[in-house]
Amino acid sequence: MRAPTILALSVLLALGSVAARADDKAACVEGIAMIRAELAKPAPEAVQPKLKKALRVAERELGEGEFDECLDAVGDAKRALK
Repeated sequence: MRAPTILALSVLLALGSVAARADDKAACVEGIAMIRAELAKPAPEAVQPKLKKALRVAERELGEGEFDECLDAVGDAKRALK
C-alpha cells in the first residue's frame, strides 16, 4: 500500500522539477536577450566587460543545461547595470 503512494509522490515531485527547469530555461533565455540588448546600447566602459563576461557564462551554462548557473550570470549582469 505504501509503494503506490511513494511512487505517486515521486512522480509529482519529478513533474514539478521539470516545470521548474522549463521556467528556469525560459528565464535564462530572456536574461541572455536582455544582456545582448544592453551590450548593444552605449554603456560606461566599466560595465561592458562585466556584461560580456556575464553573457559568455550565461550562454555556456545554457548550452550545458545548467539553468540555475545561467540565472546567476544574468543576476551578475543586472547588478552591473545598477
